[in-house]
This record gives sequence, C-alpha cells and structure tokens, in this order.
Amino acid sequence: MIKEIEKQINELNSQMNEFIKIDDEKLKEKLSEEIVIRRKDILKEASKDLSAYDRVHLARHKNRPKSKDYIQYLFNNVIEFKGDRLFKDDKSIIGGIATYHGVPITFIGTNKGKDTKENIEMNFGMASPEGYRKAIRLMEQADKFNRPIITFIDTPGAYPGIGAEERGQGEAIARAIMTMTSLKVPVISVITGEGGSGGALALGVGNKVIMMENAIYSILSPEGFSSILWKDSSRAEEATEYMKLTSHDLLEMNIVDRVVKEDICFCEEDFKDNFNRLDLILKDELSNLLKHTKNELQSERVKKFRAYGA
Repeated sequence: MIKEIEKQINELNSQMNEFIKIDDEKLKEKLSEEIVIRRKDILKEASKDLSAYDRVHLARHKNRPKSKDYIQYLFNNVIEFKGDRLFKDDKSIIGGIATYHGVPITFIGTNKGKDTKENIEMNFGMASPEGYRKAIRLMEQADKFNRPIITFIDTPGAYPGIGAEERGQGEAIARAIMTMTSLKVPVISVITGEGGSGGALALGVGNKVIMMENAIYSILSPEGFSSILWKDSSRAEEATEYMKLTSHDLLEMNIVDRVVKEDICFCEEDFKDNFNRLDLILKDELSNLLKHTKNELQSERVKKFRAYGA
C-alpha cells in the first residue's frame, strides 16, 4: 500500500510545482492550499493502516534521514572522532562528542549514505570490525570522562565480507556488546531505520531503547528469514507478518522502551516534527537516567537485557 501512497504524494508534489508558474497569486495560493490539505489527508489516512512490510519500506526509504542528520539536528558543538587506532577509519560508523541541551555527551551511530557514491563509501551502513572498535574506543572514553552515550542505529547488519571476518568481525561485535554492559554512564539507544542483527545490537545495549515508529528491529532481514524458512526470498512480505519486527510489536514485548510517533514522510524536509518528538523523549529519558548512580546504571542495564526471553 505504501508505494501507492508515495506515488500519489509525488503526483501532488508535481502539481504543486506546476502551480508556481501561475501568474495569478490568489489562484496559486488557493490551489497550493488545496494540495497541502489533500496531501495531509492522504498521509493521515495511510498511517492508520500500515502493514509490517509498509514499515519495512519506510525504514529503508532512500530519503529517510540518516544517523548524521539526527546528530546534526539534535546536538550542538558536534566534534567527530575518526579511526579505531588499529586499522583504519570505518565511515559506516560515525562518532564523537557534542552537547545536548547543555549536557556533554558522546554520540555513536551507524550511518548510510544519501546517494550511490556515499552508500559505497559507507558500505550501505554495514560496519566492519574497525567500525565497532572505533565505537568501543568512544564508549570507553565516555565512561572515563563520565559522559552519557546516545547511539543511533540504522543498519541492515554488520558487513559479512571475507576481509571483515579475517579481521575479527564476530569478536568486535561481541566486545562492543560486552563493553556496553560494563559502562557506568547513561546509555540511550535510538533505532532510527533498519535495526538488523548483531550489527544493530552492538550499539543497542542501552538503559533505554527508543524506536522510531516506522523503524524495524530484527535478528535478520525479511528476505533472509524467508530464504531460510521457505527457501524463497520473494516471500519477504509474508515473512514480516511472522517476524514481529515493528516498533509496536517490540514495545508490546518489552524489547524497546518507547516508540516515537511518526508522520509518514518521503523526504527529509518533512521530518522536522518527528525530530522534535524524538527530542522531547530523549531529553526526558536522559534527565531521568542522570539521577541514577553509576552502579545502578550498569546493573539495571545488565538486568534489562538478561531478562529478554526469560
């Protein structure tokens, strides 16, 4: 359904662009207002009946904001750090320090590109061992200087290539998870788009896990699930109904703590209200976590994740 809705919205946007050429200002304004109202009505109605596969489409949408966009919108005084001090800088992981409503924080995120060139450069958000080791370095630094950590997750999974395996992909992911369990500072993880497999969990061991409404979070992709279960990757849409990968499914199962209400958006410019809703929730959760002692933060985080599946 969502692809049909996007097609309707694109047609309305095209009409809006045509109205710019009209000389009569009153007529132009009237027609533009009608298009805006029509567009809002379509999106409002569509949001009531989204399937799990519709949310997969939205989570993967090429114009969905990337982790870097969240960082630039939410934080001030952003300074990015590079490299793992062992092999190289993995551009699919972005990290550094910033201030959030006056509080010094460390940010870490998996990052995709906005076009083909950037996607290749960032390996489509699939991190290699050096990316996770950069994240570990920043986590340990944040722990040392008592800075809260906010992570942003948008990845189909860790990079499965031969080179990554040779350099210890599994060990890097495991150590990232282990490091996050040992931290004595507040950790908030935000799933912004795709949350795939161990590549997502490596940045997802937070005291609070927040999920954008149209994001997804699962052990593997719907295509991978259907390939394993039915030997047929074309049944991915059917697979999503069994996987329980949507934000509402995961909130019901207590896998995530809060869901950020989203307006359906097909371009980053329309995402502002979604950013603002996330900002309010982040601010609230960080304020609450800062009231806890270091030992409470660490022990409660471990207890939270050990309870999964129990």
